Amino acid sequence: MLTPYSTGDKNSFAWQTARVRWPVILTQAIDDVYRTVSATKDEAKQEEGKKIVEKLANLKYEVQHDRPLAPIEDDGFPDFAVYNEELKKMGSAGWLNGSWLFLECYLYRRISTFFSQSKQWKDYDIFNRQKINTFRSSRPAVLELAARYKELVKDLRADKEATHDEEAERLLFSEMCEVCLWGNATDLSLLTTLTYEDIQKLQGSEARKSAEKNILINDLPAAFDALKKAKAEGKAERRVDIILDNAGFELYVDLVLAGYLLTAGLATHVVLHPKSIPWFVSDVLPSDFAETLSLLANPKPFYETPSDDEQLQGITPAPLAAVDEANLAFLFQEWSKFHAEGQLIIRPNRYWTRPTPFWNLPEEAKDLYEDLKASELIVFKGDLNYRKLTGDCDWDPTTPFPEAIKGMGPGSGLNILSLRTCKADVVVGLPPGKDEELKATEGGGGDSGARQWGWNGKWAVMSFSGGK
Repeated sequence: MLTPYSTGDKNSFAWQTARVRWPVILTQAIDDVYRTVSATKDEAKQEEGKKIVEKLANLKYEVQHDRPLAPIEDDGFPDFAVYNEELKKMGSAGWLNGSWLFLECYLYRRISTFFSQSKQWKDYDIFNRQKINTFRSSRPAVLELAARYKELVKDLRADKEATHDEEAERLLFSEMCEVCLWGNATDLSLLTTLTYEDIQKLQGSEARKSAEKNILINDLPAAFDALKKAKAEGKAERRVDIILDNAGFELYVDLVLAGYLLTAGLATHVVLHPKSIPWFVSDVLPSDFAETLSLLANPKPFYETPSDDEQLQGITPAPLAAVDEANLAFLFQEWSKFHAEGQLIIRPNRYWTRPTPFWNLPEEAKDLYEDLKASELIVFKGDLNYRKLTGDCDWDPTTPFPEAIKGMGPGSGLNILSLRTCKADVVVGLPPGKDEELKATEGGGGDSGARQWGWNGKWAVMSFSGGK
């Protein structure tokens, strides 16, 4: 029988998440709201903010002392009932001995009620400061990638009428997906150049090999074939969907991938799916997309204004070079044009913040399911989406990915590509013996039974299921 990973399992990453990470996240949330309360002159907002701080502190106490799980209050969003139904099924399970996936989703849903039930704080994102600071700290990578992307787009447009070498095209697709996979862990030495002429050299570079050895499963060829097949069939509309993960640099590289797919003609439309509420600290909200574009449109104040930490240390950021400003302006023009013309679409849905596995999507969200069936490829970004695809269960690691995603797999009408750096216990699709081999590496878990190699984001999988 399949068992979901539990916060009561000492060999699971869930154990330390519940006892260490959640209290830290709540402490940071309390600090964030307190800072905003201190900075506002609006007395009504101050008073409400203080009450939210109190609620967050009480929630932290509940987690640390394993208090009973309170029902989600009705805040006007129907998914509160979904959570409360699941709570009933859990019986006496508490914070420190229950389904990790459910409890983590429940934690963020509880936090969201504190804001949605307020008057002055309804649209407040407690994680926005962290997102912005992380994106600012990614400045070298952002600028490097902007220059490479601009060159790539020019090359693609210059060669538009030419018949491409399919192998070079395939390698370029792989490069773009790998940049997207690693997000802010991207080794930018991989992006020495992205022209067709140099793609073969790039493929053979040491940096490329170094990153590739950490990709345990690479199903990108099958995903590329699905897009090429749709193009060969002459479909007028060929859509790719990206179920987003983190804001900041990761959203930026997701936009790089989206822009590339549209420019290269591998897709005619890209639909981005953000979350509807602040979620798992850094997940993308619709407002993050708008903020990212506005930062690209006017990057000098963003990159040249010292952060709070830099001010304390007396550090002044270096001025932004004119060429970097021009490259970022190019990205803004490209992506805002795609967005204005309806080729780059933002489509939030409350379903993405439900606590249940995606196995249930065809039954639980019929309209969303029917909409997704119109897509040629659905790219699920990140660790949480992978956990939801596989139910966050203790699968045999050799179980094929299409089998582990159940109702989202073969026969579902969905082609799914999961790009995931491993930051949790669940993993499927590995060759026999690979899990044991990785456990035997330093810090991999050894004889403890814990899959510690899967906790640190060093290893990655790119798993495909052809469901059309």
